[in-house]
Amino acid sequence: MDAKEQIEEGKLRVAFIHPDLGIGGAERLIVDAALGIQNKGHVVSIHTSHHDPNHCFDETRDGTLQVIHHKPPVFLPRSLHGKFHILFAHLRQLHLTWQLIRAGTSEAGPSGVDIFFVDQLSTCLPILRFFTGRRVVFYCHFPDKLLASGEFIDEDEDVFPSASVKPSTSTSTPVAPVASAPRTAKPTSLLKKLYRLPMDYLEEQTTATADLILVNSLFTSRVFKRYFTTIKLDDRGMKLGAKRAPGGPRVVYPGINLEAYEQPIEVSPDDENLTSDRPTFISLNRFEEKKNIPLAVNAFSLFLSNSSVKKNPRLTRARLVLGGGYDPRVQENVDMLKLLVSLISSLNMTWALISTAKTPVELPEGVSGQVEPSVAQVILLPNFSTAQRSILLKSSSTMALLYTPNNEHFGIVPVEAMACGLPVLACKSGGPKESVVDEEDEAVEPPAPKVQQGKELDGDWSVLDLAAKSTANITDIIPKTKRTGYLRPPDPTQWAQVLLTIATLPPSTRHAIAQAARTRANEHFSMDALARGIERALKDAYRLGPVRGAIERESVTEVLVWAYVLAVIVSLWFFGGVCTMGWTAVLLLTTTALGGSGILKM
Repeated sequence: MDAKEQIEEGKLRVAFIHPDLGIGGAERLIVDAALGIQNKGHVVSIHTSHHDPNHCFDETRDGTLQVIHHKPPVFLPRSLHGKFHILFAHLRQLHLTWQLIRAGTSEAGPSGVDIFFVDQLSTCLPILRFFTGRRVVFYCHFPDKLLASGEFIDEDEDVFPSASVKPSTSTSTPVAPVASAPRTAKPTSLLKKLYRLPMDYLEEQTTATADLILVNSLFTSRVFKRYFTTIKLDDRGMKLGAKRAPGGPRVVYPGINLEAYEQPIEVSPDDENLTSDRPTFISLNRFEEKKNIPLAVNAFSLFLSNSSVKKNPRLTRARLVLGGGYDPRVQENVDMLKLLVSLISSLNMTWALISTAKTPVELPEGVSGQVEPSVAQVILLPNFSTAQRSILLKSSSTMALLYTPNNEHFGIVPVEAMACGLPVLACKSGGPKESVVDEEDEAVEPPAPKVQQGKELDGDWSVLDLAAKSTANITDIIPKTKRTGYLRPPDPTQWAQVLLTIATLPPSTRHAIAQAARTRANEHFSMDALARGIERALKDAYRLGPVRGAIERESVTEVLVWAYVLAVIVSLWFFGGVCTMGWTAVLLLTTTALGGSGILKM
């Protein structure tokens, strides 16, 4: 059966590959995408290097989705003394890929798969294409080399930079989390630069081998095009290879299962201590520095100290709930929880911790202010359950969601809040500028580049998925509606003022915001919209047919990248990290020089 007949029959066998199937926005997207594709009649499996039944989404442990856990050997940990995370991430994915290829003719092997859908790590892309002959769709959440350096793009100052603009090289001192300021690039030592050189090179070269590239927002698409300068795509987000290609990654927004938010709340006895009729603000994020959770704590403290709040008996009882993914194996999670407890205590606010025996928690020594959850001003909820998430989002006492990350790539949590009719307060940057509507912010929105049937007219770097709808303007796809929230710089004082505004909204205004928020979530960010976009991408890539074995430019690149990966592994095993970083740095500098002179250009 050829590719066209397979698609006409309506069923594809799709293998999703994700490194760590825990609890987070990327994991939620993979789960929702897999569910959506499965509901459309396709056969789905998810392959991962880590899956903890006590720290995952329900659909991955209750049999709804087929999850195949390729457990890495003991000599491939997540890190070595807290270092070399990305190196071991690549090696663990290579192990996963090798196990997948070794499965051979089994249903879990390449013979039982028509196409691969990969996200986060691109290491396996050329290997899958070269050794299985299957096409691969890659979903880029954000370039890893920017995540590693802490670098970010300030859209308010540089929304549509020209091709001649160079990436930021700022190395200013990072701001402490409690300052709630935008993150800047972290100072990088020479040793780390040598370590990152091969990693960044590997990321760009392997990403370039994907048959079709997707991203989660227009913001990420612009950043991708700006920093991955060697990757040339056509106006469908597919490989082109020509210089000055006009296209870019195809944007498919994450979606949510709207039906899940329409179910009535069922509060178990274990969760009764979380419910309350007190006015509640919620912040739902992983306990990580980049999520900037201290911004919510600082803003809430200023809110409570406002004279208008002190005069209002109802608002003086307000509380802030900080919930999110927490993995005791991840030191950053542990450190952030300790920092939050110390910050809350230093601001003279009472706090409570709601946790389970399955989630061991370390607290700083000598802090004060811990009380019962029923009277605490701030509640910490690490590794919360799906039921607890629903309670917080759908409770009638919840007044707003505080979404604190700055320059977030997309951010699915604001969409979940809008689906529940909650106002959203988010940073005025990145993906939330595309999902959250602030009426006061319309005047400063960047002019929408004109596109028609997926083709650019004005040279923007983004390619929206327009297969289902012909339009002359991007804003016709995601049009401006009535207010669904508030977008502000990450300044605690400004956020505290918005909290007061939200807390004192007239019922009619709150109802109007709730209606507009639900409508926007339903029309533009549903799981069905996500599934349609992913399905179109899978079919577009599958129509290309099997990967040919002829020695073409792309095939040569794949062989070279695979040889490089094997050489790095062997070198690390026999000669150690310092030697490996040395010869890889020399190799990259040499190839860069030769490429610049035209010797290696093909």
